[in-house]
Amino acid sequence: MTSKPYLIQPPRIAVWLLNLFALTEEVESILGDLLEEFSLIASKSGLASARSWYWRQTMRTVPQLAGVGFRTAPWMTAAAVVGGFLLRKLLGPLVEPPIFAVLERYQVFEHHFSTYKFFASTGIDIGHLITFLLIGFIVAFAVKEREMVATMALGLIYGVMAVVGSVYMVTRTGESAYLWRLTWYFADAFAIVIAGAIVRTHRLAAASRHSTS
Repeated sequence: MTSKPYLIQPPRIAVWLLNLFALTEEVESILGDLLEEFSLIASKSGLASARSWYWRQTMRTVPQLAGVGFRTAPWMTAAAVVGGFLLRKLLGPLVEPPIFAVLERYQVFEHHFSTYKFFASTGIDIGHLITFLLIGFIVAFAVKEREMVATMALGLIYGVMAVVGSVYMVTRTGESAYLWRLTWYFADAFAIVIAGAIVRTHRLAAASRHSTS
């Protein structure tokens, strides 16, 4: 016995992505239209074809929704991105001093060199990663309904800066080790986007609870 078309649900991740980028007043109509077409395709061509179609529509719709989100509030979004960039400039230098202060306070270098080496390298990278995550949260909270647009723009800026800076250092010094640093740089940029997705998802869940209460 096959499922009835109205019981078939589109890919959850695709629906989640659309919710992340769509404005509140648009999301219901967008999801409704896509679901109607999805159910029709599923009944005629099967669930696999319908899911493939839904993903294609999602990949086309998300950039359009991001563009709409920016165009409807360009100054607010740009201000949040600039603010996040300046906040990184402010918080970045604060990561290393407390780590080295703790290492020196407990004389880790003399007694546990491997531990010292870890915190003086990977530990600092983790500290910067947490800093970028915090910045992403702050930027996302500042731009309601445009969390993903702002955090993705800021993450893209840092990603481009990382690539350009790493390539420049490699061509200047000949040290390919700078390219390996890109892994951490990309992780930092991705952390900003992850924060935006978390804030947006939390707000969607809160709005859903409020509407059903």
